[in-house]
Amino acid sequence: MIVLEFKLKGKAEQYRIIDDMIRTAQFVRNKTLRHWIDNQEIKLVDLYKQCAVVAKEFEWAGKLNSTARQAMAQRAIFAIQRFSANCKAKKPGKKGYPQFKKYTRSVEYKQSGWALSSDKRYLTFKDGFAAGKFKLIGSRDLYFYAPDEIKRIRVVRRADGYYAQFCINVERKEEPVSTGKMIGIDVGLNHFYTDSDGETVPNPRYLRKSEKTLKRLQKRVSRKKKGSKSRKKAIDKLGRKHLKVSRQRKDFAIKTALCVVKSNDFVA
Repeated sequence: MIVLEFKLKGKAEQYRIIDDMIRTAQFVRNKTLRHWIDNQEIKLVDLYKQCAVVAKEFEWAGKLNSTARQAMAQRAIFAIQRFSANCKAKKPGKKGYPQFKKYTRSVEYKQSGWALSSDKRYLTFKDGFAAGKFKLIGSRDLYFYAPDEIKRIRVVRRADGYYAQFCINVERKEEPVSTGKMIGIDVGLNHFYTDSDGETVPNPRYLRKSEKTLKRLQKRVSRKKKGSKSRKKAIDKLGRKHLKVSRQRKDFAIKTALCVVKSNDFVA
């Protein structure tokens, strides 16, 4: 599987509909977990049937595509299986008892409930919520992949907008070119890494450099009245700053790792 991510460009009303989709998905996941807690002798496979029951009981929950409801039930099942495995293995400490979700940020579709345009630059949601058509903003093109190769689409809400992640089932083949070199790497705190030749790469410390700004933005959030629009704006600014730092750290780690792999045959 490879994952291609695009930003969704739409209208404010469409974004509100996506929020409703995510809240509904969270509701289905929590109802599935509640059903297991009340009936722990039930088989986990039977929890998928609860999705149809919830859709009949709550009309607005039936608007969400059936595969999206099943995907959320699957998340609850994975949490239950993880807890059961920890109990059987007698893992010390907390076993990770499944918890109800309060701040879900994504909803996941399988191979129905959505459609791509012929040029694969627009994504349309076709379930009962009818979120409509969104333009896909990104540097990668889906044109090279057939629609049946796209196994899942995950819609994610972040501090700076909404994103669509396409999970594509393809094989990645890369032919390595031998350089005849071997190198060992030790990742640390003082330096990002130190190799066997004694060379070091300094740690950029993006979080440390942004701590002052984050502290100021956090104070602004604390001073605002709960439930007010000004508090929501302050929270959005704080979230965007945290997201920027996270992306800086991830980009630095990936680009540094790629440089090491390209210049050496074997990394230990």
